[in-house]
Amino acid sequence: MRAVTYFDGAVLREGTLTKDAKGITLLHSPAPQHAKRLDGVLTGLFSDHHVHLQLIDPSALASSRLGRVIDLGANVDVVRDYDLALENDGIECEYAGPFLTAVGGYPADRDWAPEGAVHQVQDAADAATVIGALAAAGVSWIKVVGNSDAGPVLDDELFRAVVREAAEHRLPVVAHAEGAGQAQRVAHLGASRLAHAPFTERLTDDEIAVQVASVSWVSTMAIHEGEAYAHVVDNVRRFAAAGGDLVYGSDMGNGPTPVDLRDAEIEALREAGVDGVALLTALAPLEIGSGDLLLLPDGDPVRSRRLTIADLED
Repeated sequence: MRAVTYFDGAVLREGTLTKDAKGITLLHSPAPQHAKRLDGVLTGLFSDHHVHLQLIDPSALASSRLGRVIDLGANVDVVRDYDLALENDGIECEYAGPFLTAVGGYPADRDWAPEGAVHQVQDAADAATVIGALAAAGVSWIKVVGNSDAGPVLDDELFRAVVREAAEHRLPVVAHAEGAGQAQRVAHLGASRLAHAPFTERLTDDEIAVQVASVSWVSTMAIHEGEAYAHVVDNVRRFAAAGGDLVYGSDMGNGPTPVDLRDAEIEALREAGVDGVALLTALAPLEIGSGDLLLLPDGDPVRSRRLTIADLED
């Protein structure tokens, strides 16, 4: 038996760890006063809200500190097969299917984009057809690209058509917004989430306020450097301070990213002032009791590791 502090998804609480032949159990009540304390904080496995499973070896997730991943750009048939395999490894998976982009838009011309991972939306009728098919395939999100730095983007009317069709299937729209004014534009047009915290430019405080009121952000800060990194840290700092809904995401597969928690992303969030309970909230750990547990020495996600029976032995 061990006294332990655990994170319940909202606040830190006191609990009791016990072990038996079946494994480790967390009791959601304080331990007796005589019980030894397990140093650190206990959580469920973390969530990465922006990954690309076709660009990594997904089997490595089974031994990682992640228990949930959201794929934001893949061939829907391939990623659905990955979902089934990951489920067998105890990893929860959601997916958006292909990037929906303008004709000739990013990333249709990129060599790294797998076959079937990009759909160039022709018109509103085409949007309705593809989104209906994706809904039937079990997607949880619709991913739209608005990258004006790399090519054409959906015009306002067609973007709104995508949002309307997604809403018909009760699917939120997550947008890749890159280029001057794109983060503000996609929020205005009805996106629910930005796949990347804005990095093209420093948003004004008024623009931050609009973002806080309308969309959530996936962090994906550590993929940047130079001016883009300075922009994203500043934007995230003010967005989080204003109460914005911020979730952890690494853009796993974009370059040599670990198939695990990305420690550099945690450090970037801390640089932006997101730490302590706010950082744990952004990591969205799985509910304790639904799988393996993480032990965070001194409450530090960077030092986290999976809890084992040996941690409870004298």
